[in-house]
Amino acid sequence: MATRGYIHLYTGNGKGKTTAALGLALRAAGAGIPVFIAQFVKGMYYSELRSIGKIPEITLKQYGLDCFIVNEPAPKDIQAAQKGLEEVKDIVKNNGTGLLILDEICIAMHYKLFSPDEVIRLLKSKHEEMEIVLTGRYAPEELYEHADLITEMKEVKHYYTKGIDARKGIEF
Repeated sequence: MATRGYIHLYTGNGKGKTTAALGLALRAAGAGIPVFIAQFVKGMYYSELRSIGKIPEITLKQYGLDCFIVNEPAPKDIQAAQKGLEEVKDIVKNNGTGLLILDEICIAMHYKLFSPDEVIRLLKSKHEEMEIVLTGRYAPEELYEHADLITEMKEVKHYYTKGIDARKGIEF
C-alpha cells in the first residue's frame, strides 16, 4: 500500500542539516526504500561517502566541484549544479526513488546556481508517494509554503568560534 510522501526542509545557520537528512536516508534504507542523494555545491570527499557506498539502497551523486563558497561561483560551478538539477528532474519525472535528498540545494539557490522557481516546479511535479528532503542555509521564503515539515537548525554555541577546525568523521 503506497503512502503519501512529504516535503521536508532542513535549514538555518546551525550544524546538523545534512546529518539529519543522512539519518533519514539510513532509516529509509533499513526499511528497503530506495534513496537518492544529490549533493549540490559539494564536490569534495566527505566521510559519509565511504559509508553510503556500502548501502545498496542509497545512491549518492555530487554536483559540485571545488568549494567556491569563499569565492563567487564560476561558470563551471553553475553548469555542474544545473546538470544535477536536470538529473534530479528525471528522477522525479520517472518516480525513480522513494526518498530524494537535495543536500545543500538552498545554498545553490542562494548563490543563484538555479532559481527557487525551478525547484518549486520540481517539487510540484513529484509523485504523491515520493518523499523529498531539501537542506541548506538561506532557504528562500518561497519554499516554506511548499514544505510539509520545516526544521530550522539554530546555532546557539559552536566550537568553531574557538578556532576548532573541521574534524574528519564529525564535520567531514
